[in-house]
Amino acid sequence: MHALIVVSHPDPGSLTHAVAAQVALGAASGCQVSPHTTETADLAAEGFDPRFTANDVALHLQQAEPAADVAAEHARLDRADALVLVYPVYWWSFPALLKGWIDRVFTQGYAYEEGADGKLAKKFGHLQVHLLGIGGADAGTYERHGYVDAMNTQIDHGIFGYCGAPVATSRLLLQSSQEGMAAAHLAAARELGSRLFPSSS
Repeated sequence: MHALIVVSHPDPGSLTHAVAAQVALGAASGCQVSPHTTETADLAAEGFDPRFTANDVALHLQQAEPAADVAAEHARLDRADALVLVYPVYWWSFPALLKGWIDRVFTQGYAYEEGADGKLAKKFGHLQVHLLGIGGADAGTYERHGYVDAMNTQIDHGIFGYCGAPVATSRLLLQSSQEGMAAAHLAAARELGSRLFPSSS
């Protein structure tokens, strides 16, 4: 089985990139008989344009075909059985680059379809989603201000629930005063990767 890992951070030496790499390593080692495969979409390195353009509006209205960069991302998603998003938490949400990727790629007619009768067809029921956010605050801060619930409502339910994609993992790797925090985050990422797919696959 195949996973698309989308990472959104401008620094290739960041903890975010290291976490994404561990997810890929875990997925590759998760099944010894038939190793799973991964593909990493490094949005910053690839220069993905997050700006919602006139063509994106026309696509939403089903008056245009997807732009080439959007079509390429659709092809990546078509190959995937699982989608893993690895990102730093900026202002208690996705970075703008990743939000723009969602805005432009999860398109009307592809990820969901709003019928003339007002009924919604959710088209991503086959795609298991795993969310890994790296936060710069501790768990107490997130709990005290209700940020976890807010992010779950906005992201897990508002985006993926709308498209019918089941969120199998929604995890925040947060700041801690404990020694070895980064190593613990990397170990958690590798474990998640090893559990992306059933071992019998």
